[in-house]
Amino acid sequence: MKSLNKILLAAAASLAISITNVSAQEKVMVGEPSWPGAKIMANIIGQVITKRLGGEVGYAPGANAVIFAAMDGGRGDIDVHPDVWLPNQSSFTDEYVEGKKTVSLSKGSYEGRAGFCTPNYMVEKHNIKSVFDLGTPDAQKLFDSNGDGKGEIWVGASGWASTNIHKIKVRDYGIQDFLSPTTEDETVFYARLKDAIKNEQGVVFYCYKPHYVHALYPVTLLEEPDYNAANYKVVTADQDADWFAKSKITTGDEVKTVRVAHSNSLKERNPAAAAFLSNIDMNSEALSELTYQVVIEKKAIDEVVAKWIDENTATVDGWLGVN
Repeated sequence: MKSLNKILLAAAASLAISITNVSAQEKVMVGEPSWPGAKIMANIIGQVITKRLGGEVGYAPGANAVIFAAMDGGRGDIDVHPDVWLPNQSSFTDEYVEGKKTVSLSKGSYEGRAGFCTPNYMVEKHNIKSVFDLGTPDAQKLFDSNGDGKGEIWVGASGWASTNIHKIKVRDYGIQDFLSPTTEDETVFYARLKDAIKNEQGVVFYCYKPHYVHALYPVTLLEEPDYNAANYKVVTADQDADWFAKSKITTGDEVKTVRVAHSNSLKERNPAAAAFLSNIDMNSEALSELTYQVVIEKKAIDEVVAKWIDENTATVDGWLGVN
């Protein structure tokens, strides 16, 4: 009888473990910020979870603040931010990763760079090489696309952490008296950029790497002073309503580190996905190439990503810890 009881207890324990494992593999909601690289990373994450881990995935568009708040909540509304740029988004990681400890970052990362770009013909014909070349009466005329007497400089889309940073730069580099910072959706701006470059008109804009624009057009990243932490003070809008007045940037950006973030609730709700997200380590050049295929060649994002995953099995196996 004792032997039978032991067998029954072991069977019950095994069944409990099986039930726990099944219930732990909950659907993973992947945040989808608006920029192309983030959408591609979201799709890579989604396809690995569905095809390699046998899980279920959903996608949720949202700005940085929304995604981080949802990951903090841990209810499964949004579980993953696929493209966290640091230090741009450090206010969020300070709060949720270091402070509340409700969110974790991937161990792996890729390098990103950001600043202002202008087409090469503006460098060669008009000697626009530095951000300080934008704060002049000549630049005011060169970059005036609508004839209102003042030039324009695109600083990014609404909701991007980098957009407010580059608004501050425009002011503190002495540019705003000559060029007005503009914000609009990236796809809208790049439609205008195509026409401006075709007609060799003056245009200057926020840019970053990895990004397809560097493969699509001959553009130059303008010179800025080397990064100096003492001259780079950013107060974010969620920290202080008077963030703009209290911020000051007179130096170039620090080289970026880009990582994947996920809600720590996944460690219980879907431990396999949490382990994968901790290990993911994308290559910057590979991401630029995927972005080019999706945005410029107009290929379907899911097909481009599926092909890349099939051709990079060893890389994905490393993320999954199977090699």
